[in-house]
Amino acid sequence: MDKENKLNLIFWELTAGCNLKCIHCRAQAQAGRSPDELTTEEAMGFIDSLVGFANPILVLTGGEPLFRPDVHDIASYATKKGFRVALATNGTMVTKEVAGRIVQSGIKRVSMSLDGAAQNTHDSFRGIKGSYDLTLRGFMNLKELGMSLQINTTVTNHNKNEIPEILDLCIKLGADAFHLFLLVPVGCGLEIEEREQLSPREYEDILNWLYRKSKEVNIHIKATCAPHYFRIMRQNSIDTAGQINPTPTIAGKYHGMSELTRGCLAGTGVCFLSHKGEIFPCGYLPILAGNIRLTPIRKIWEDSEVFHNLRNPDMLKGKCGLCEYRFLCEGCRARAYAQTGDYMEEEPFCIYEPANKRLNKVAAV
Repeated sequence: MDKENKLNLIFWELTAGCNLKCIHCRAQAQAGRSPDELTTEEAMGFIDSLVGFANPILVLTGGEPLFRPDVHDIASYATKKGFRVALATNGTMVTKEVAGRIVQSGIKRVSMSLDGAAQNTHDSFRGIKGSYDLTLRGFMNLKELGMSLQINTTVTNHNKNEIPEILDLCIKLGADAFHLFLLVPVGCGLEIEEREQLSPREYEDILNWLYRKSKEVNIHIKATCAPHYFRIMRQNSIDTAGQINPTPTIAGKYHGMSELTRGCLAGTGVCFLSHKGEIFPCGYLPILAGNIRLTPIRKIWEDSEVFHNLRNPDMLKGKCGLCEYRFLCEGCRARAYAQTGDYMEEEPFCIYEPANKRLNKVAAV
C-alpha cells in the first residue's frame, strides 16, 4: 500500500438512531435504530479485518453511538486489538454510570458538540429543549474521570456571533481541544443551507480569526471540513525573509486523535463506514467506494476508483487545479460535489485566487 495514503482514521457510524433532532444532521438521524445496522458480530469482524492491514484511529459516531447497547463491547474489543478508539457523542446520554463504562472500555477521547454559548442557541440548533444542560452534565461526568475531551462546533448564521464565547467556554470547562466545523450541505444540511450557510468571505474571516486564536490560547484548535485553513496557516506563517514556513507553530495541546496534517483527507487518509457497512471517502461525500459486507476493507481502500481519484491532486478542476496550495489544501471535495455534482471541481467556499489564475488573467489582457 502507498505509504502516503495510509488508512489513519475511520469515522464509524454505528447507528443512525439518535435522541436529538439537529437541524444540520449529516446522517438524517432517526428516533429508532435501523434493521440494516451491522450486527455485533459483523462489527467485531470488521475490526479483525483491520489487523495486519492498517492501524487507524476508530471514531465511533452516529446518529448517537450510545443508542447501541453494544457500543462499549465494540470499543473494548477494538482496544484489545490494539486500536485507538474515540467516541463522538452529543453528550446528553452520558450519565455518571455511562461515563464510567466509556472509560472502562478503553476509549481515549470523547468529543461533544456545543453549538451555542447560550442555552437557547444550542437547544434550538439541536432540536430538543434541555440538551445544552445535559451535554454539559455529560462533559463534566467524563471530566471527573480524567477523560480527554473535545468540543465540536458547526459554525452557521445561527451561532456565528457566539463562536468567541464558545471558545471561552471550552477553555473554562477545561476541554483539551476545540474543533470548528464548516457546514457541508448534505443530509439535513441541504434544508438549512440557504439560511444558515456563511458566505465565502465570512468563512475566510472566521478561519483567520481561528488561526490568530490558536496562537494565543492553551487549547488545541482545529478547523474541520475547512481545508483552506491550511492555506491560511501558511499565509500567516511567512518568515522575515519572505519565505513560507512549511511547518508553522500552532499553540495549544496536541493529541494523536487530531494531528494537523493537511486539508481534505477524504479517501487519502480517512474514510467513513456507514451503519449499513458502506464505505465512503468521508461522511459528507456520498460517493460509494464499496461495502464491507461484500468486499474486504483492504481491497476497497486500495482499489476503489473514487479513492484513486481523490489521491491525485492533479485531477482537481477549476481554480483548485491551478492553486499553488492544492497539495496542501485540495479544497472540500464534499462541498464541490454538493454544488456541482463533480467531487473534483473547485471548492465553492474559498475566496483565494491562485497565482496561476492571476497570471493567466494578466497574460490575456
